[in-house]
Amino acid sequence: MSFETTATIASFGGKLLKLAHQAKSTSCLMKLNLYLPPSASSSKPAPVLFYLAGLTCTGDNGAEKGFFQAKASEKGIAVVYPDTSPRGLNIAGEDDSYDFGSGAGFYVDATKEPYSKGYKMQSYITDELPKALFAEFKELDSSRVSITGHSMGGHGALTLFLKNPGMFKSVSAFAPITNPVNCPWGQKAFAGYFGEEEKSKWSEHDATELLPKYPDETDILIDVGTGDNFYKQGQLLPENFEKAAKSAGKGVKVRYQDGYDHSYFFISTFAGDHVEHAAKYLLA
Repeated sequence: MSFETTATIASFGGKLLKLAHQAKSTSCLMKLNLYLPPSASSSKPAPVLFYLAGLTCTGDNGAEKGFFQAKASEKGIAVVYPDTSPRGLNIAGEDDSYDFGSGAGFYVDATKEPYSKGYKMQSYITDELPKALFAEFKELDSSRVSITGHSMGGHGALTLFLKNPGMFKSVSAFAPITNPVNCPWGQKAFAGYFGEEEKSKWSEHDATELLPKYPDETDILIDVGTGDNFYKQGQLLPENFEKAAKSAGKGVKVRYQDGYDHSYFFISTFAGDHVEHAAKYLLA
């Protein structure tokens, strides 16, 4: 399905496109942002970095407040900012809370009704959306793709990278939910999308449990703010991820950034580092 471009905005020499398209996997109109750096063309397609946003966000948050475009323009990297869930499916209760349903798709394919009918963000991010983008925008290089994300989107970036060896050149994350089976956010989401009795399905979407099974070497960059209330409340659990990495001999670097919180002030401060991390692999 082709995209409708609702706005074109000049940004750091390139252009930020606000797009919309009808998606089969989510059974609704999906909106997103796409940044094309000034160097991108059909004859010289740009590598691509996907940025997955967190709870309550849309595809606008990272594009407007993340400050990824500055370094992406410099490096010649395109950035895709998808939405975080389907919208307007009229499922009873989907708009009742900030951490489940609308704005909180957790980048999984739900198997429990009624959410199994449209909450298919894993399929959307790893299959339908990239295929549609690469078919329509010849300025994008489908052979060079990396992924990053924040909070719930950090969980998404880590799990989609680990579940799909070879799909992404690199992964990084800002304040990710690294061990969702052991934190309130993850337990609520997984119970709603998979069911309380499907604990084995939960583990299939937990980065801490997936990491030891990943067949290749890793070079994962994670930033967490020490002033992040969600870190303090035990929602993120990066230490569990570090422990799993050490036991499995996997390369993981967690940087604890003194005083930083969970907000886009934190993300924008270190966005350039994460684009640089992706660039090491995208431009190799």
